[in-house]
Amino acid sequence: MIREFKTFIAVARDGTFTGAGRQLGLTQSAVSAQMRRLEDYLGVELFERTGKSAALNAAGREMLPQAEELVGMAERMVSTAGAGHVSGLLRVGAIASVQQDALVGALADFREIFPDVRVRVVPGVSLSLLGQVDAGEIDLAVLIRPPFALPPELAWRPLLREPVVLAAPAGLPRQPWRELLASQPFIRYDRSSFGGRLVDLFLKKQRIAVREAVELDEMDAIANLVRRGLGVALLPRTRQLDPRGLRLYDLGEAGFDREIGLVARLPHDPATPAGRLADCLARAAAAPTAGRSAP
Repeated sequence: MIREFKTFIAVARDGTFTGAGRQLGLTQSAVSAQMRRLEDYLGVELFERTGKSAALNAAGREMLPQAEELVGMAERMVSTAGAGHVSGLLRVGAIASVQQDALVGALADFREIFPDVRVRVVPGVSLSLLGQVDAGEIDLAVLIRPPFALPPELAWRPLLREPVVLAAPAGLPRQPWRELLASQPFIRYDRSSFGGRLVDLFLKKQRIAVREAVELDEMDAIANLVRRGLGVALLPRTRQLDPRGLRLYDLGEAGFDREIGLVARLPHDPATPAGRLADCLARAAAAPTAGRSAP
């Protein structure tokens, strides 16, 4: 809870969540989320919240000197330990497809550098992981690029691009991909996800009306449904996608990619465990990938 205590001290000194957030590089919502966690942890409310101000109540005033002592002690411990031995917990969010591939290679390299740092992998969809980074609940996340601008406190680092292809059952006679989309049942990539929004935008741009069959947000399950002959699907050709039982169609000039990248809070320090893991992820993502399928 050291992070939360540091934020508490900043709010106490500034008198507002917004001002404390500016000092710490956090959004107002992230500060609010941290203060709720701290109050839940302590079992007491710390502020008198009136309008935009956040004045300490009696419990908060009593807690402030203890918080300052605790944070000071933690900072002295870090400086005493020095750079030769790094431990602690690193919280990493990751979408499912990344956990099965790039994250594995990245963690293997990272553990050689920081054998005493524990890593907790937090699964989730891109929108949820983005919110957790913004709120300070996780240190960084690997996810699909959001279709909107990130807050200025967050940084985006691209890692890899995955071409979206049309997957059809291998036994289905070969046809132009447009005809397959218009004639076959459609297994939809969940349109509430960032990747699903890309698919939805593509269909609208191409003015293709599909025959909705099933909608879900799990790539392996979508591929299995196609293999069983339940329909066709637009899905990213990830490195772990097994082409057996599938016929994959390149979308040609109409094609588009799903961009995977890393989101972390600013400022970025490449020497920290989070910064070194980001570099490990970049190297793992740059490993050779399967090429696009033939049209």
